[in-house]
Amino acid sequence: MNDWFVYMLRTGRGTLYTGITTDVERRLAEHRNGSVRGAKALRGRGPLTLEFHCRVADKSLALRLEARLKKWPRSWKEELIEGRRTLPTPE
Repeated sequence: MNDWFVYMLRTGRGTLYTGITTDVERRLAEHRNGSVRGAKALRGRGPLTLEFHCRVADKSLALRLEARLKKWPRSWKEELIEGRRTLPTPE
């Protein structure tokens, strides 16, 4: 069984992108290289920096956390990155 991660990237303009993966470094490389597997929303938006990532129990939990984080206001995401806020409990 694979480990799953929720991660946040920051674009060159400061936008935050949230996603899930089983391999954070591979996924970051896909986004940075503009590969077909990388998110279209990130193409040409570099440099990309990994701001946050955490391991979660399984894919289902990763998907739920990703959805919750995407609804958060930017200020909460920044607090999470800075360690002043904890991950939400998935519904």
